[in-house]
Amino acid sequence: MRNTLCQPVKLPTERPSPLDPPLELGVFRDRDPVTPMLFPDGHRGWLVTSHSLVRSVLADQRFSARQELHHHAAFDHPFGTERITPAEPGQFIGMDPPEHTRYRKLLTKHFTARRIREMAPRIEEIVEQRLDALEAAGRGADLVAEFAVPIPTLLICEILGVPYAEQDMFRHDVATFFRLDSTQEETHGAYAGMLAYLGGLVPRRRAAPGADLISGLIEGNELSDQEIATVALVVLIAGHETTASMLGLGVYTLLSHPDQWAGLRAEPDLLDSAVEELLRYLPLFRAGLMRTALTDVDLGGHRISAGECLVLSLSAANRDPQRFDGDPERFDPGRRPGGQLSFGHGVHQCLGHHLARVELRIAYAGLLRRFPRLRMAVPAEEIPLCTDMAIYGVHRLPVTW
Repeated sequence: MRNTLCQPVKLPTERPSPLDPPLELGVFRDRDPVTPMLFPDGHRGWLVTSHSLVRSVLADQRFSARQELHHHAAFDHPFGTERITPAEPGQFIGMDPPEHTRYRKLLTKHFTARRIREMAPRIEEIVEQRLDALEAAGRGADLVAEFAVPIPTLLICEILGVPYAEQDMFRHDVATFFRLDSTQEETHGAYAGMLAYLGGLVPRRRAAPGADLISGLIEGNELSDQEIATVALVVLIAGHETTASMLGLGVYTLLSHPDQWAGLRAEPDLLDSAVEELLRYLPLFRAGLMRTALTDVDLGGHRISAGECLVLSLSAANRDPQRFDGDPERFDPGRRPGGQLSFGHGVHQCLGHHLARVELRIAYAGLLRRFPRLRMAVPAEEIPLCTDMAIYGVHRLPVTW
């Protein structure tokens, strides 16, 4: 076992450039991918930075996803000063099997690869509508407001059975929930507001059911109305916020590499690998995923004690030279795809990974086809980045063509 008496580090969060994770993450990964870490509340845990070990932890049920066990915030945040309670019924991402499995099984059929392929024509229709709106705006628009946000929002609303016209009922709360400068009261209020809206929607779907997810959960008669609302809230947040961020930041990345944008126009068959490369390359999450050891575990030559929290850096894992050929610090749409951990791994792998990939591919393809001369309307350094959000991206992306 290695000596673990070295001074623990704090989670680095300072980005050297808009598209790169903190440099220290790579230093830690190369020196020792299991690094003692000091959390803001004084807890001593671990920072895991290599691809193989992050993947290993995510597949190992000796490490728990239960939220009440890893309540120590990895960075300064309002939630870091309060005790986190066990996940309420329906909040399955903060549970372990078998509770997690029970909820996930009820949702899986809505997000299978086959089901998403069947949805592709509708996704294409939504994308075309947003491309029309962009074109109607004239010679310039905010790509985030007009394209990146509406596409996944409309789609997840249709999947859930949430009227898109009522999106204002939750969009503000979602933003408040993810803003790093929100107070505890604001964060709790935003969560309660979203849950109250969905709780009021459940009886409406019961009275007028459709082919949507909420109606399906009601028909299954396995969950209470409160559980249905909570499950719907998890899907709502996960189903559009990360994809919207990925769409906006992905276009920003491509336009920051005009040679790559031109290359994709010339070779559209590279689009699938380009989507995987963007997922690998872009650091969307400020910290990563968290797990807590349920028992003493040996990991990477270190003894992890029961109760210690681990921060799994997806950004560092996705740029691990031991896993990715060539220079993983370089954005390369032609890189052989596969292996990125942006959707997680194991039983908690993102339920909507098939949906996100199809949305991204169709959206990027549409932009390349309709606006081959798309470019940023202001210098890249003037684009407002989401450094104030738990999920990274661009607040606005003024473009012209």
